[in-house]
Amino acid sequence: MTSTTAVAVERRGGLARFVRRHGWTVGIYVLLFALTLFWRSQTTVKWGPFDVQSLVIDALPLCFAACAQSIVIISGGIDLSVGSMMSLANVVSAKYMLHMSFDEAILFSLAVVAGAAFVGAITGLTIVVTRVADIIVTLAMLFVLGGLALAVLQVPGGGAPVRFQGLVSVDTVLTQWFPAALLILFGSFAVLWLTVRRTRPGLALYAAGSNRSAAYLAGVNVKRSRVLAYAYSGAFAALGGLAFTAASGLGDPNAGGIYTLNSVAAAVLGGVSLLGGVGGLIGPIAAAFVLTLVKTLMILRGVDQNYAQVIQGALIVLVVMVGGLAIRQKGKGS
Repeated sequence: MTSTTAVAVERRGGLARFVRRHGWTVGIYVLLFALTLFWRSQTTVKWGPFDVQSLVIDALPLCFAACAQSIVIISGGIDLSVGSMMSLANVVSAKYMLHMSFDEAILFSLAVVAGAAFVGAITGLTIVVTRVADIIVTLAMLFVLGGLALAVLQVPGGGAPVRFQGLVSVDTVLTQWFPAALLILFGSFAVLWLTVRRTRPGLALYAAGSNRSAAYLAGVNVKRSRVLAYAYSGAFAALGGLAFTAASGLGDPNAGGIYTLNSVAAAVLGGVSLLGGVGGLIGPIAAAFVLTLVKTLMILRGVDQNYAQVIQGALIVLVVMVGGLAIRQKGKGS
């Protein structure tokens, strides 16, 4: 085999490997681009930076929720308390940041994220110590955190500094076409995920999700990895609640209710396997924008709001069902 042929074979192998590993993610971004073009063609007024900002404001909480859910699913679990954690972070921030300065609000937000990560770690520790199924423990935490959110604020209220709200709803970076909210999203993704994705803790999450017994025999601390996954989930869910505070300017104890199932749908649509051990966060972020755009397009097409919710719910169930069918097919093939 000549050197030229060897290089060609290597390139084909590299391309095939890239398609096998990242083809689904690329496809989600292609779908997002196509939906954006269709959305632009459906608007009757001039499409511009305001539309992009509106989309980002609407999608940002779901993006963080999708990241929170995806990390837990990658580790081999599931977190039904994501929405309640978002609600709790939302009402706590809205109640106590109302009269704070911008700098104080930022420091308080970091404290909320750290506190949520601690609560998430407690959830994970409860699961590994009691050996009760993730779905049972996180379902219980859904009610616990939801009750705490109602204890903080019984009805929507509170607020946040105007400058803090502007980070999500007004500010842009370098150009009007790049909302600051996107910088916050990808900055959080880089700090919380990219810093560990290729390190031993990150690889341990994937190993634990792929096969816990094999990971344990290989020397992976499976219990610690699962606790870490729930800590990350809590942190990202809190960021989603803070994003909702900044976007709406108030706290709502029921704000996170819609995000639990939506986060699972975004994770599956983004290429995260419900079996665990497969996927990342880039795909679910794009999937969150896709689900948000679908809702926006239905409104633009004049679909009745009640029917729009039915259609969106059916789409979410369909996505989760496809993920479940993929699990069954993989189980038959193994």
